[in-house]
Amino acid sequence: MSIDIPVTPAVRFLRERNVNFTPRIYKYVEKGGTSESAKQLGVDEHAVVKTLVFETNEKKGLIVLMHGDKEVSTKSLARHLGVKAVEPVTPDKASKLTGYLVGGTSPFGTRTTLPVFAEKTIFELDRIFINGGKRGFLVEIEPNVLRSIDAQKVEVGI
Repeated sequence: MSIDIPVTPAVRFLRERNVNFTPRIYKYVEKGGTSESAKQLGVDEHAVVKTLVFETNEKKGLIVLMHGDKEVSTKSLARHLGVKAVEPVTPDKASKLTGYLVGGTSPFGTRTTLPVFAEKTIFELDRIFINGGKRGFLVEIEPNVLRSIDAQKVEVGI
């Protein structure tokens, strides 16, 4: 049985690079977050990776990939980047920068090429579940795939 998977810019990005991924479809729940997708898919929330869009005080956009059960320390991130401050962007700005709706943001195939920072412990996992570019759609991949988007390792999780 094959499932129809959405052909998003993220899916096209992964296919163009011959990345092996397993599509994971779940019922999107407004404000359900990673705990909801982890529960529905029967996976550890720590392996579900959030794609978060931030901007520096200089209005430069960036993406942070974080474990579903952790938050981003904006102070640590700002220190790492050598800027005064970093804050999450509005859902509208996130959509403009990435081309994705909040809740369906993927780090792959974004409208604007943004620097990507990934919590370093993500690379220690066997498999991760990350958004495939649509609400209710994750892709299961090896964390090393994040190197294809030049994800830089950071320690900013709390």
